Amino acid sequence: MTAVQDQDQQQQQEPAGAGVLATLRATPTPVRALLAGVLVNQLGTFFQAYLVLFMTARGFSAGQAGWALGVYGAGLVVGLLAGGALGDRLGPRPTTLLSMAGSAVLLPTVLYLHQYPAVLVIVALVGATTQLFRPAAAAMLATHTAKHRRVMIFALYRLVQNVGATTAPLLGAVLVAVSYDLLYWVEAASTAAFALLAVFLFPRGATESAAQQRGGYRPVLADRRYTLFLAAMFINVFVYVQYVAVLPLAMRDAGLATGWYAAMLSLNGLIVISLELLVTKLTQRRPARWVAATGFVLLALGHSLYGFQWGVVAFVAGTVVWSLAEIVGGPTMFAYPALAAPEELLSRYQGAAQAMYGLGTVLGPVCGVALWLAIGPPVWWIFGLTSLAGLTAAWFGMRRAERSS
Repeated sequence: MTAVQDQDQQQQQEPAGAGVLATLRATPTPVRALLAGVLVNQLGTFFQAYLVLFMTARGFSAGQAGWALGVYGAGLVVGLLAGGALGDRLGPRPTTLLSMAGSAVLLPTVLYLHQYPAVLVIVALVGATTQLFRPAAAAMLATHTAKHRRVMIFALYRLVQNVGATTAPLLGAVLVAVSYDLLYWVEAASTAAFALLAVFLFPRGATESAAQQRGGYRPVLADRRYTLFLAAMFINVFVYVQYVAVLPLAMRDAGLATGWYAAMLSLNGLIVISLELLVTKLTQRRPARWVAATGFVLLALGHSLYGFQWGVVAFVAGTVVWSLAEIVGGPTMFAYPALAAPEELLSRYQGAAQAMYGLGTVLGPVCGVALWLAIGPPVWWIFGLTSLAGLTAAWFGMRRAERSS
C-alpha cells in the first residue's frame, strides 16, 4: 500500500476538509522540496518582467522588445505541452533537472548576444525550458498527496508562487540598479538551486504505466469533457489577465494617476495572499464544478463593474470582486486536472491545462487591448459575458465527482 493510499483510507476518520497545518504535517518530503524549490525559483524569476527594459536598454526598439515578449509567450506554451509529455514518460526528477539546468545555462546567454534573431531564439528557448517542469511538478503534487488534500496542496502551491511573483520584481529592481548582468546571473543561480533540490529530494523515474504510455496528447483530447474544461481554463485566464492589459488603460482614460493602478495590484495581492488558504478550507469541501461556477460568476461581476462610470469606486469594487473570484475558483481549477486524470496521464492532463493558461496569458492582452481601442469601456461587459461562457464550459466539462482511486 502506498503512502497516498494510506492517507486516502484515513479520510474516513478525518473532517471533510483538510486544514493548512494538517496538510503541511501530512506532506511528504518530495512535496515540501517542490514547494521550497518553486519559492526559490519564483523569487529569482526576472526574465519576463525585465525583458522589455533590458532590450530597450541594449538599443533595441520598443517594437522589437514587444515581439520578443510575444516569442517568450509562445515558447512558454510549447514548454508546457512538451513538459506534460516528458513528465509522464520520465517522471518529475529528470524533467525538473532538464528544465532548471537548461534554464541556468540559457538565461545568462542573452547578455552576450547582440543580433536580434539570435536574441529571439534564446528568448524562445528560455520561455520553453523554464516551463518544462510545471506539468510534472503538478503531477507530483497529486501523486504524493491524498485526494482529500489536493485542493489545499494546490492552494499552498499557488501561495508560494504568488509570494515569489510579488517579491521578485522588487528584488529585480535592486539588482538592475547594479547591472542586468547581475540580474540574470542571480536568476540562473535560483534555477540551479532548484535543480539541486530535485537531485536530492525528488522521486526517481516515472511509474511503469506512465513509462509505457504513448500517443502524445491524443488520449487527453479523447476525453471530451476534459476538453471543455480546457476551454474553461483558457477563458478564465483570457478574462483574468485583462488586469494587466486593459485595466491600466481604463484607469488612465478615467483620469486616475498611475498610483491608483498600483494600488489595485496591491489590493489584489493582499486579498490573495491573506485569504486564499482560509477560503480554500471551505471550498475544498464543495463539489469542484460548483466552486468553479462560483468563481466564474464573481469574475464576470468583477469585470462588469469596471464598465460603470463610477470613478475610482468602480475600480476598487471590481478589483475586490474578481480577486474573490481568484481565491474561490483558483485552487480548485488548478487542482482539477489531478482529480480528473488517469494516473498514467497526470502530467499530460496538467500540461494541457497549463498550456491553456499560458495561451490565455499570450492572447488575452493582445485581444483585450484591441477591443478596448475599438469600443472603450463597454469591453468590460463583453469580458463579463465571456466569463459566463467559461462557466458553461466548466459546468459541463467538470465531472460531478472525482475519479475513484
